[in-house]
Amino acid sequence: MFDMRLRTVILTALLALWLFLPLPAYGASSAATRAIDDAEATSQDFAGQNLQEAEFSNNKLVGANFSGANLRGIVFNGVDLAGANFQNVDMTDGLAYLSNFSQVDLTGAILTEAILLQSNFKGATVTNADFSFAILDKDQVAYLCAQASGSNPVTGVDTRESLGCA
Repeated sequence: MFDMRLRTVILTALLALWLFLPLPAYGASSAATRAIDDAEATSQDFAGQNLQEAEFSNNKLVGANFSGANLRGIVFNGVDLAGANFQNVDMTDGLAYLSNFSQVDLTGAILTEAILLQSNFKGATVTNADFSFAILDKDQVAYLCAQASGSNPVTGVDTRESLGCA
């Protein structure tokens, strides 16, 4: 009887320690992503390239051509993409944070489940783009809804519906 109570107390104490003591945190390796530095971004012609899971950080890519590129899982962090061509890109699961997409042509682009926070889309063309389940700032959604039209030729999704326009 005594052994059973002692065992219960010890197990309860161990469980409490396990639940309430901070454990070390481990981050995922970024080895899967390929960082694109300024030297590689000088040509600014990425048309049709496979840039899946590539990472651009603080690059100036004004007017760059990404048309038809595979941008699945790509990361744009603080990147200036003003006037870039994103026609028919697949940016599913991509991330763009603090990036400038002003005057970007997103005609036919697929941006499903992309996270596009604190980024500027003023003057962007979004005809036939698919933003299904994408996360954008509320003011950017309102702006894009005013321009949105058509349906994506690949996914068949209506652009206005994918943005949640009223």
